[in-house]
Amino acid sequence: MAIFISQDDDEITIITEEKNLINTKYEKEVKWFKLFEFKVSIPFLAPGFLAKISKTIADKNLNIVIVSTFSKDYVLIKEIDFEIAIKALEDMGFSIKVE
Repeated sequence: MAIFISQDDDEITIITEEKNLINTKYEKEVKWFKLFEFKVSIPFLAPGFLAKISKTIADKNLNIVIVSTFSKDYVLIKEIDFEIAIKALEDMGFSIKVE
């Protein structure tokens, strides 16, 4: 299952689990990311929610990729930075469940 597919004039971007790459033709891959899923119970009632998450992680000198849907937000972070991001998000008050 693909998590996200985007196409623009320059490229097609697919965010998916590594197991799905076996059957996928591609020119370039960027691997070893972890995914945070934020389930928003009532969308658009928390202005600045993603900005706060982005700033908290940026303050740790880390980069993220954000993908949003109507009811969920996904934040991808490099696997080597995962523990630092978890600590930063827990310090913000998030309860993190790792699967």
